[in-house]
Amino acid sequence: MSLTILGGNVSPFVRKVRVFCAEKGIAYELEPINPFGAPEGFRDVSPLGKIPVLRDGDRHLPDSSIICAYLEKLHPKTPLYPADPWEHARATWLEEYVDGGVVPKAGPNVFFPLVLAPLMQGKEVDDAEPMRFAREEMPPFYEYLEGELGDEEFFVGGKLSIADIAVASPFVNLRHAGVAPERARFPRLRAFLDHMHGRPSFKACIEEEAPVYGKRAALIQD
Repeated sequence: MSLTILGGNVSPFVRKVRVFCAEKGIAYELEPINPFGAPEGFRDVSPLGKIPVLRDGDRHLPDSSIICAYLEKLHPKTPLYPADPWEHARATWLEEYVDGGVVPKAGPNVFFPLVLAPLMQGKEVDDAEPMRFAREEMPPFYEYLEGELGDEEFFVGGKLSIADIAVASPFVNLRHAGVAPERARFPRLRAFLDHMHGRPSFKACIEEEAPVYGKRAALIQD
């Protein structure tokens, strides 16, 4: 059966599923859906009105975490979930930490006002408050991730997993907004993000999104 991902390409959750598919070599089509103006009947397949939704033949499955877990079962080759029970739990915890903690803060308080609002309104907005939020409210998340990463290349088990994909995805949105963890303060996290965003799976998404959403990325300083 052919797979279709329903959702907008700049969503960190849609990107997470797309990168997951790319890393596993799973073919799919992307069907653009704007959750702010979703088509009639969308809630029939996404009861919470959120993206992404996976269409597998005539079946639909919402939620990026559920979708990735399903695809892992469907395509077990090149596993992206650790086999060890503790490492599996730790990887899915980090996914939840980012999805439920980082994204709800970074999205509406940084990415939306700095990137989406100007596109929707056709004019620049005052960036003082979003940048203050980025400077003052986001670092605790960076500190936790820096500590969890330690001196490793990947977060769990010494190899790429769902944890790494989940962590790196919303930082693309921050990158589009011209925001990144300070390299001097969070060197390991910043190096991890450089590495992940340079992988072909992420790079393809970033290059696709950048012409529309990434104009502030040049503001990032090392």
